[in-house]
Amino acid sequence: MGLTYKNCKIKSLKDSFNIERKEDSYIVALAGNPNTGKSTVFNYLTGLKQHTGNWPGKTVSTARGEFNYNNINYDLIDLPGTYSLFALSQEEIVARDFICFGDVDAVIVVCDATCLERNLNLVFQVLELTDKVVLCINLIDEAEKKSIKIDRQKLEDLLGIPVVLTSAKNKIGMEELQDKLQQIVLKETSSYKNLIKYDDDIENLVDSFKEELESTFPQINPRWLGLRLLDGDESLFSSLKKYIEGDFSSTLEDIKSKIPQNIDKKKIRDDFSKINYDYASKLFEASVSTKNNKEDFDDKIDSIVTSKHFAIPIMLIMLSVILWITICGANYPSELLSKALFSIEPGMYNFLMNLNLPIWICNMIVFGLYKTFAWVVSVMLPPMAIFFPLFTFLEDLGYLPRIAFNLDHLFKKCKTHGKQCLTMCMGFGCNACGVIGCRIIDSPRERLIAILTNTFMPCNGRFPTLIAISTIFFTSAISNSVLSNISTAICVTLIVLIGVMITLLVSYLLSRTILKGESSTFTLELCPYRVPNIGRIIYTSIIDRTLFVLSRAVVVAIPAGVLTWILANTYIGDATILNHIALFLDPLGRFIGLDGFILLAFILGMPANEIVIPILIMSYMATGSMTDYTSLQELGDLLVSHGWTYLTALNLMLFSLLHWPCTTTLLTIKKETKSTKWTALGFIIPTSIAFLVCSATRILYDIFIFII
Repeated sequence: MGLTYKNCKIKSLKDSFNIERKEDSYIVALAGNPNTGKSTVFNYLTGLKQHTGNWPGKTVSTARGEFNYNNINYDLIDLPGTYSLFALSQEEIVARDFICFGDVDAVIVVCDATCLERNLNLVFQVLELTDKVVLCINLIDEAEKKSIKIDRQKLEDLLGIPVVLTSAKNKIGMEELQDKLQQIVLKETSSYKNLIKYDDDIENLVDSFKEELESTFPQINPRWLGLRLLDGDESLFSSLKKYIEGDFSSTLEDIKSKIPQNIDKKKIRDDFSKINYDYASKLFEASVSTKNNKEDFDDKIDSIVTSKHFAIPIMLIMLSVILWITICGANYPSELLSKALFSIEPGMYNFLMNLNLPIWICNMIVFGLYKTFAWVVSVMLPPMAIFFPLFTFLEDLGYLPRIAFNLDHLFKKCKTHGKQCLTMCMGFGCNACGVIGCRIIDSPRERLIAILTNTFMPCNGRFPTLIAISTIFFTSAISNSVLSNISTAICVTLIVLIGVMITLLVSYLLSRTILKGESSTFTLELCPYRVPNIGRIIYTSIIDRTLFVLSRAVVVAIPAGVLTWILANTYIGDATILNHIALFLDPLGRFIGLDGFILLAFILGMPANEIVIPILIMSYMATGSMTDYTSLQELGDLLVSHGWTYLTALNLMLFSLLHWPCTTTLLTIKKETKSTKWTALGFIIPTSIAFLVCSATRILYDIFIFII
């Protein structure tokens, strides 16, 4: 049911935010800056009783959960991490709108104990909206390590709201947090008194139309709404029309007419921020004591990993080490998994034959469907099970924001957003995930650039191809296995660097042509280094990432394997359809230093990059089924026997890096952009660059051969 006030009706929680309000449950919003441990608090309170999705009409993720404490039910809504409610981004609009129009019973604001002064700005802004607030100061264990002591009682007395010191990951203070929350939702009044006062002219002007605002919008804090009218928050007016039914436009216009025309709205907002931060500083000095007798440990590390001279080399070394560990660690389990899965094949074939199925159906199921499944699982699972935990480890450690910081100046030169670097990191695991990750970029122009260029980061489906080809042609001559693996890691790292350079170049060209504009500024918090949670790493990397990507790859790869089998077993004249298509594509393939069979393998492998090599083996061996090989040496002999040279190997690696996105990524681009035009460009741009680079490489190779 909506709430009716005079001529206005505030929409129900269900209509506004697609959240069902239960009669015996309280709605609690969870707010906070990024990197405050807010998700850990959420996970502790809700356990597994949660689900995720998008806010209605927004590409901003949300998580909702339920919990019960002292026989009281709560619906906990995890708001996006924000630094303020001034609505400069989609996340800030979502957080502000839910607190303002969601009719919440309480708000838990999570702050970082190690940087409380900066976090208090958001606390003050939430308190201007509602006094039903519990301040949760998290990460007190890290504050203690830095000799930071917080006087909880004094802070509580000064603010007039409940304050709890917690360490959610260590389960410290969480019972008290729930006790304080219970007090807030059951208590009708609050002891909070507004302590922040702005200039007298501002306060008097707001007071002049406060009663009128309260009469029209009694559910919204009239002082807060009056301040927003003064600082000209246009997004709020859109939200009022979205969440409130009724004729209130004339009232707003009357109030706006009372505001002096020469008022500097930008200056007013800046003044608001300065006053908030000044008061936060006073509050911090009164309730927090620190020891600054030695340089902070995090600062010492950052002086190296973000330095002008060492930042880039450290990133490259770290990437090479991760790839080396992945290559070394994946070889043996991949071999075991391959033998185990392919050993099932004869029994499966005999079982199907005993069912009296036609031979062609048995062959299609076993040699097309099952072999594709076995190949994808044995090739993808081991490296993903190693790469994703390592990637998640760096994420939990706090290193990924440092990478964005180190590369921010390069993206600014390209007139794009520094957060694009983080979306590129996501693309290492899966380009579709990287495209979804572009939601963190607020500017629509810069978000589009990040989406269109994410495919230049090699996903986990392309790494097996890059590793296999670089090992066969560029490092196999090294007899020492350790040195060979290191050399392979370096080769793949160089390919990744090419992808980064192409990303920067294409981003720059897009910013100068069809997506003109200047780069926007953004706040990037270098969160403190933290000891990663091994349990979370295992869960996130294996369940949320590895199995998710693997299952999706299997689902799209199996139909491709069946189609390939059909093409390889259907004859027109004395040749299969597969051979006819390959011969048709051969001139184009030769032009870019490849051949028709390679080009066809990439086309048929469009649903999943993992099956490019097995399709190629099937095509070369003309067996009509996916054929597994027992060693890279045998694969190398097969490729060389079909005319492969160092140029072929290099161009296949380049084409694999730069070519069109897989089907899943294209569908994700369509979903994120809601545009056929941008989806088409997401296919055309990398495809054109792949053909251009490979043809240029072939021409340079021919010139080199001619000269020598």
